[in-house]
Amino acid sequence: MKRLTRTILLALLLAAAPVWGDHWNLFRGDPQLRGRAAVLPEKLDPLWLFEVEEGIESGAAIVDGVVYVGALDGKLYAVALADGSLLWSYQATDEIKASPSVNAGTVYIGDAAGVFHAVDAKSGKARWTFEAESEIVSSANFHEDRILFGSNDQFLYCLESDGTVAWKIETGGYVYGTPAVVDGVAYSAGCDGFLRSIDISTGEEKQQVLLNAYVGASPAVRNGIAYMGTFENQVVAVDLAAGKVLWAYENPERQFPYLSSAALGEDRLFVGGRDKSVHAIKLEDGTSLWSYRTKAKVDSSPVISGSRVYVGSLTGELFAFDLESGEVEWRFDTGSGLMATPAVADDRLVIGTVDGQLYCFGAARP
Repeated sequence: MKRLTRTILLALLLAAAPVWGDHWNLFRGDPQLRGRAAVLPEKLDPLWLFEVEEGIESGAAIVDGVVYVGALDGKLYAVALADGSLLWSYQATDEIKASPSVNAGTVYIGDAAGVFHAVDAKSGKARWTFEAESEIVSSANFHEDRILFGSNDQFLYCLESDGTVAWKIETGGYVYGTPAVVDGVAYSAGCDGFLRSIDISTGEEKQQVLLNAYVGASPAVRNGIAYMGTFENQVVAVDLAAGKVLWAYENPERQFPYLSSAALGEDRLFVGGRDKSVHAIKLEDGTSLWSYRTKAKVDSSPVISGSRVYVGSLTGELFAFDLESGEVEWRFDTGSGLMATPAVADDRLVIGTVDGQLYCFGAARP
């Protein structure tokens, strides 16, 4: 009876929630970077494997039946979601750690040389490039026709659709994370210890919130609150209207940084840590709900799908945890480390390994 009640409640929540499903065009699935996806089949099997010459730290994008992923061999790949066949590859300037973002038929991605590429999604041909002064690990986000991303040259950039600079904001440190976009405002955190709010139309910096910590993760935003992990071993919640930190969570036993970006559930967030654990934290007050200890650090960013949260570990294991209990309901050992964020679309999950293997999971055909 308890299980039935929970199933009914979950169905009601999903019916009221926004609809995801046919695409995963951004690093965290939506402009607010919440890490939410459509419901996957209960039983997942490996459907195909695509291999590249060097490792994959980049999360994939999935749009219109095509998987886009960057690799440390300096190439952006387009692979058919149906069978893993190569459609095209694009040679960037240097290795790619950023996750690709897709908008209006163009794939956007930065590389370690600081070159930001706009690539035609159909042909794999370059449309234009833009040169920053240092490595780009941040993935792109969008607002109307504008493209936003950070760089290790300590700038947050906003480009027009033709690659010209609309504005740029200088910070005091690397900008690893992807900016969240909500109602025409970009929220960006970086290694100078500030969370910034910027009006995308004007480039005006509206607010700075001091976090007193380097931030390599991307902020996830919902209901006026931004959530992110820091290199000072905490996960913090920031009230954007008040401009102050509401709470800070810290593992009471093991203090290690968080590079993983949080996924936001109904009443809790999920995040991986370099304490070798996956954490479920209560949104209201930052108290721990459950944690699961893996055997290696968890830089992969979790993704919520139905009643489960999926995340990889540098052990090479891909886990599916029950949202409420933290029980492991499914796992798969890839035999190689996982740093990438899972991408979920069309009833399939795609993730790459540090050894250069791109896996696709879904329901096996009878």
